[in-house]
This record gives sequence, C-alpha cells and structure tokens, in this order.
Amino acid sequence: MIDIHVHVGKWDKTRRDFDEHALLSKMDDLRIDRAVLLPVVSPESFFEVIPVRDVVAIARRHPDRIIPFCNFDPRNDGNKPDTDFSWILEEYRQLGCKGVGEVTANLLFDDPRCQNLFHQCGQAGMPVLFHTADRVGGVYGLADDPGLPRLERMLRDFPATNFIGHAMAFWAEIDGNITDEARGGYPKGKIEKEGRLWKLLRTYPNLYGDLSAGSGYNAISRDPEAGIRFMEEFQNKLLFGTDIGHVNQDVPIVPYFESLRNERRLSTSAYQKITNDNFQALLHLDGKCA
Repeated sequence: MIDIHVHVGKWDKTRRDFDEHALLSKMDDLRIDRAVLLPVVSPESFFEVIPVRDVVAIARRHPDRIIPFCNFDPRNDGNKPDTDFSWILEEYRQLGCKGVGEVTANLLFDDPRCQNLFHQCGQAGMPVLFHTADRVGGVYGLADDPGLPRLERMLRDFPATNFIGHAMAFWAEIDGNITDEARGGYPKGKIEKEGRLWKLLRTYPNLYGDLSAGSGYNAISRDPEAGIRFMEEFQNKLLFGTDIGHVNQDVPIVPYFESLRNERRLSTSAYQKITNDNFQALLHLDGKCA
C-alpha cells in the first residue's frame, strides 16, 4: 500500500514533533509500505516550514519507504508571474523528487503566478498536488469558485501537467447539491446528484484525486454506495492517502479500505490501482524512491 500524502514537523503547540521515526512507526501501525513525503513552504499553512532538502534527506535514509516531493510557493522571486522554476525543478528531480506539492499558497487557482508554476511542472514531467480552498483570506490553499471553474481552465490550458486534487473545497464537489456554505467543510448525507468532480474526472485525463485526510475519506464514505461507484468508475484516477502528521491522529480511511477489500465491496482491480498501481504509473516508480 502506498500513501500519496504524509508530513513531518510540528503543527501547533499541543502536539510534539512528528519526525521521520514517528512517521515510519505510524506507517508500520497502519500497514502502509511506502509514502509520499510532502514539504511545507507557504507561510499560510503551518507553524513550521519543512524544506525540500530535509524531505530529500529523509527519503535517502529510507529509500524503500519514503518518496520525496519538492515544493514551491508561486509567489517566490518577488511575486513575478514569469519566474523561471525550470532549473530548480531539474535539480530537485535529479535529487529524486517525483512531484510538486502540497501547494498551499492562498492564491486564486488561475493566478498568473500559479499558471507559470503549472506550466513549468508540466514541462518537467512532475505532477502537482494542491490543497483546495473555498476563498482567499483566512485559510490556506489555492482558491476556486463553486464548481471549480478555475481548476477546469488550468486542466484545459495545461494538458501536459498532471494535477492531484486534495482538501475540502475539492472533495465537496463530489456532490451536485453542495451549497456554498458547505464547500469548506465536511458535508454529510447521501449524494443524490453527481457533482462537478465526476465530469472533471471524466473529461480531463490530467486530473487525479488524493483521497487523504477527512475530506477525501468523507467524500467516499458519507454515502458508501455512491462512494464505491465513484471509486469503481475512477479507479485509474484516484490515489489512496492519509495526510498523517501527528502521533495520535485518527486515520479512518485505512480500516475503511481494509473493510472494502475484505468484504469484497470494492473490486480487486479498483483496490489494487488506488492503493498501488496508479502511483507506479503517475510517479514512474521503480524499486527505490530516491
């Protein structure tokens, strides 16, 4: 089992440091074989920045367990929309980084600075994992409007870039009856009408879904029948994840996936692709990570 989304660091004063040893121990407890370790670089996101080179160093110490991503704030280099990221993308790629993220800068999704980063990530062959926000101000993540029109424009304008969606304002769009007020949270209840995510995943081959955190788990479990139908249809586009980042974190998606497999409610092919095969194809993995 591969996890698309984990962190190390210190997130607030109530939680002790979650270092690489705590991460590996948590992965062992959850029976996760390998995980994508995401750096944190944007000031809106957390109390502690986790540099790319720290992530690379951890991956080199544990090449059979940790897959490194690099990361950028699109506002780097004085807020310029034409900053050249290609040289550092290539340097990070040579260091073993398989993608970019988690992008958490609180900008509009189609801000020219974001477009520049998306374009260069596509040129470098590196997928972009992004946190989605429902607004600019008071939150972190790339912001979009109801129905994700800004994301759709980026999918259309940058077909060479693979986008990996994450967080509440992304996963809320599984439901066609989502309200503006609920987009930034964890809406409950049956999914009576397909939301925009269904159309976007059907239409754009460069869109993928990161199932981590409460947002991804909520999307597929709030209405189990619809969630299973969603995973079966998009079994080539979804990536299992947890978003683990502290010791006592509850991770309900792990036992949920185990129950889906053991009770045969999810097909073997869908389970295998979502928890392993899609990672191999998207991240071009081999036996070791870095």
